[in-house]
Amino acid sequence: MSTSTSIANSLYWSRGGRRRHAGGADSPWDGGWGKMGGMCGLLGFLASDTAGVTGDSVAKVDAAMHCLRHRGPDEHGTWHDDRLIFGFNRLSIIDIENSHQPLRWGPPESPQRYALVFNGEIYNYVELRAQLRSEFGAVFHTEGDGEAIVAAFHYWGAGAVRRLRGMFGFAIWDTERGELFLARDPFGIKPLFMATGPGGTLFGSEKKSLLELADLAGLSDALDPRALEHYTVLQYVPEPETLHVDIRRLESGCSATVRPGKAPNVTRYFTPTFPVRPFEPNGAARRYREIAEVLEDSVAKHMRADVTVGSFLSGGIDSTAIAALAIRHNPNLITFTTGFERDGYSEVDVAAESAAAIGARHIVKVVGPQEFAEAIPEIVWYLDDPVADPALVPLYFVAKEARKHVKVVLSGEGADELFGGYTIYREPLSLKPFDYLPGSMRRAAGKLGDTLPDGRRGKSLLQRGSLTLEQRYYGNARSFNDAQLRSVLREFRPEWTHQDVTAPIYAQSRDWDPVTRMQHLDLFTWLRGDILVKADKMTMANSLELRVPFLDPEVFEVAAQVPLDQKITRDTTKYALRQALEGIVPAHVLHRAKLGFPVPLRHWLRGTELYDWAQQTIAESQTDHLLDKGAIKGMLHDHREGRADHSRRLWTLLVFMVWHGIFVENRITPAIKEPAYPVSL
Repeated sequence: MSTSTSIANSLYWSRGGRRRHAGGADSPWDGGWGKMGGMCGLLGFLASDTAGVTGDSVAKVDAAMHCLRHRGPDEHGTWHDDRLIFGFNRLSIIDIENSHQPLRWGPPESPQRYALVFNGEIYNYVELRAQLRSEFGAVFHTEGDGEAIVAAFHYWGAGAVRRLRGMFGFAIWDTERGELFLARDPFGIKPLFMATGPGGTLFGSEKKSLLELADLAGLSDALDPRALEHYTVLQYVPEPETLHVDIRRLESGCSATVRPGKAPNVTRYFTPTFPVRPFEPNGAARRYREIAEVLEDSVAKHMRADVTVGSFLSGGIDSTAIAALAIRHNPNLITFTTGFERDGYSEVDVAAESAAAIGARHIVKVVGPQEFAEAIPEIVWYLDDPVADPALVPLYFVAKEARKHVKVVLSGEGADELFGGYTIYREPLSLKPFDYLPGSMRRAAGKLGDTLPDGRRGKSLLQRGSLTLEQRYYGNARSFNDAQLRSVLREFRPEWTHQDVTAPIYAQSRDWDPVTRMQHLDLFTWLRGDILVKADKMTMANSLELRVPFLDPEVFEVAAQVPLDQKITRDTTKYALRQALEGIVPAHVLHRAKLGFPVPLRHWLRGTELYDWAQQTIAESQTDHLLDKGAIKGMLHDHREGRADHSRRLWTLLVFMVWHGIFVENRITPAIKEPAYPVSL
């Protein structure tokens, strides 16, 4: 994409750097400032000591920004100095007229010291700006959140990230120190990829844009076989890995400092802990009220925008709570849901009842199998790395529908991890009797379970009861076991297990109760590897900003203190949250079991809906050196004949084959439309 495609009429020179005009010419920067806010697809290159920024490298970064066009259809451009290039595509949420990136800021004695590119929103920016003025006399030239980030960094240093309440991936270039600072939000809501080679360091919001610039940094295009094995087990590629060996992700809750010619120096600034406080006698009502109040405050701050804000709405308590609180701030709230025309695979009716109960206008998108299949290549292109969660497909479609009406949506991600919502969190209760058995008897129970035929009642209980928590729990994914992996992976390595990923996390929680340990693990695995990736990628694919009020540092601080008996009982999950939301969430939802956006994948892979597509995908894939396609065809046949339910395993492999066809074989070319959304809604 050339800068001529930008809707911005003027991008200016600024001191210490050059900003390209939308028509290709350069103009003097007039020093004007305006509000800043909105999502941004950012991309950057920090040249090594032996190389510098050239006209050719600027042009390459500018061209690679086309891979991020969906993240910012409202503005596009590049900026550079002798050492660094920033590229950005921007989706405006607040005041497009004067909100250009990168933002330049500095203290009065050096007003152009810093340059910032920023993807995200800082919800406490008003309070931060007031504090910086009061404590340091900070001078601001805008009314937005970008200057709050840079000023906080200047006055508080790298520790400023701990004060930011929001979602973000950003880069600050200090022109005086010649140092780049990168940071990502505590939970990993917004992505940030990094790669360092002989030519320098690349960083950006989308991995595909870094692949476009691999020769600039001197990166290899080799795949990471361990990351592939982790993907087949977990259904996602765990952080910091990607499927390309030379590209990694800056992990959630981390920052990095980079100097020219040096590898990034990564620091973890957010380490979640759970300082549980038992409920005092007669103190339950106060604690429930505390939960409701912090959540209401978070929703209020997440509603800050100059554009219309909507809300996703399934049939569960989490999204309903967010919508019910949001409509207090926007009586014209629009809610959106999706489902399938198959019994048991839709919460459309429940969501509609909830919308009516809170007084929201409600819009439904029903997804059929043909459009589901046709969208898969496009969806995988947006993902960067494969994620084998079929729920991302309906999420893509409901986001597409929502973008016709709003620019921002709220959603309920994170409630399960914070308040104990997954049914599997009740497993330690059912397995408690095994804790009293000697180790030899537990092992014997596991061996007995192994002898039982698949599907026999009690088999899984015996097998899982014989294992420690560290051995058995690695998130919500339940896909391949070792024997199944050995049959399909050409280079299966038994030492590459889920414990590569989970052991360091479990080491931090040795003395905690098992449910809290599971929650803690999920923050670093399932939440940031699957839930937040699909949420970010599928909404940004449609130039739609998604905000998640549960994943707020102050909400987490309150949730982390909830004791075990207020999270999980033998009858329900998220007990304290449900109690806190009495009177906020409609009664028909308050104690309803979680369903979400389920997909009839098992049925479609057995029938005409997806079977032929699956056969064709396997036949055309050039992954024979990685996968045993004969074994996969056998799995598909057995699934169709009803001998086994291989739907999730097949989906995991099929999504990878599509990914490989796009990013490695260059055989599949998805039809990616140019964003054509109105600037304001």
